[in-house]
Amino acid sequence: MTESSWPGEQLVVAAQRGDIEAITALVSGAHPNVVRFARTLCATPEDAEDAAQEALIILYRRIGMLRASGALASWMFRIVRNECLRRARTMLRHPTRPRQHPPRVDAAVRSAEEEALQRLEAGRVAAAVATLPADQRRVLIMRDIQGHSGRAVADALGLSTAAMKSRLHRARATVRHMVRDTPEPARGGNADGNQD
Repeated sequence: MTESSWPGEQLVVAAQRGDIEAITALVSGAHPNVVRFARTLCATPEDAEDAAQEALIILYRRIGMLRASGALASWMFRIVRNECLRRARTMLRHPTRPRQHPPRVDAAVRSAEEEALQRLEAGRVAAAVATLPADQRRVLIMRDIQGHSGRAVADALGLSTAAMKSRLHRARATVRHMVRDTPEPARGGNADGNQD
């Protein structure tokens, strides 16, 4: 999707002035893009849904804080990114802490074991990415998480396309290796006896 799919500046300006209908239309119009950001940035579908919802609430409550009406997409991207990072840090610090929100209806179908394994896997990936050298981490995040083209990543970082591809390949290989070779943390309690 392109920037043109975001709500227009006139709507943003009206929302900034406190027009309730404009604010409602702005939140509704931004929703698909915010969800897309969250799905690419968050570790789990549940975190993506929660981060998108939180970002839309912030948009609704704080639209007046947006300095430039044309900067809605970058502002929302930062909000979603920060919310996803906050959730990932919480998960890494407290992998066994229960979630602070009720499960989605379709998530209730998933067994507790599957959800625990998914959280552990996401935590291992996040930890592996965090240990990459800064130059490799930037390339990996811009290319694989933010979805920029290879040429755009190379240009933004002042690299040749070949150098960017080399760093990306090393980063991906390192993350794969670390995730494969990192043992799963021991979980407390009886994994087979948990009741939902």
